[in-house]
Amino acid sequence: MHGKIETYIHEKLKDGKLHFTLLDPDSADEDTIRSVVDASVAAGTDGFLVGGSTDAFGSRLDATVAEIKLHTSLPVILFPGCSAAVSPHADAILFMSILNSRNPYFITKSQALAAFTVKKAGIEPIPMAYLVVEPGMTVGFIGEADALPRQKPAIAAAYALAGQLMGMRLVYLEAGSGANAPVPARMIGAVRQSIDVPLIVGGGIRTPAQAQEAVAAGADIVITGTIAEQDTQKLEEIIKAIKG
Repeated sequence: MHGKIETYIHEKLKDGKLHFTLLDPDSADEDTIRSVVDASVAAGTDGFLVGGSTDAFGSRLDATVAEIKLHTSLPVILFPGCSAAVSPHADAILFMSILNSRNPYFITKSQALAAFTVKKAGIEPIPMAYLVVEPGMTVGFIGEADALPRQKPAIAAAYALAGQLMGMRLVYLEAGSGANAPVPARMIGAVRQSIDVPLIVGGGIRTPAQAQEAVAAGADIVITGTIAEQDTQKLEEIIKAIKG
């Protein structure tokens, strides 16, 4: 049975593709958060992810989530980089496993360490298979991932389907923040053909053409980050390309 935020995602997907804005607490002060939220809402984003690979937990995370919620009623979803990245102020958390990590900590141990905290916080957990694609960037390094080869889409499809069969209700293909190229369309297409759950794609998407290519290949939700702070006009163009 889906919770409120997961239901929101599925209901919105009936009308078209979605865009979520990613905010990293490690690099966001109050003014930045306010401007990013205002710009993203005006451009038509469907919600906010909050998280990062390094200093994105504790009071900094709480303050970021609380500040976002001051300026929007859209969902605020935790995108945790570690077991400590839990805030009771959020609406939901992507309860995720890096399936292609070499380290069991990122597959199941971190999740076990966070499980009681998530339950006590009373936020909605959404189980998700998180797959790191070449080049992987910081998340690939921190998460000790065997980054999925860009020229081998069948490997990504196999991992994605395994995640679904294990009960995960979202799949996320991640090229890494700041990647010089997004997840290849062939890989997105291969994964889309293999799974029945919503497919999220992020990392390296900087232009409307890249965003449109991702959704045409089969992405249901596209994630962008710093573009909301750097270029409001381009953000609007990207979201327009996603929503067609």
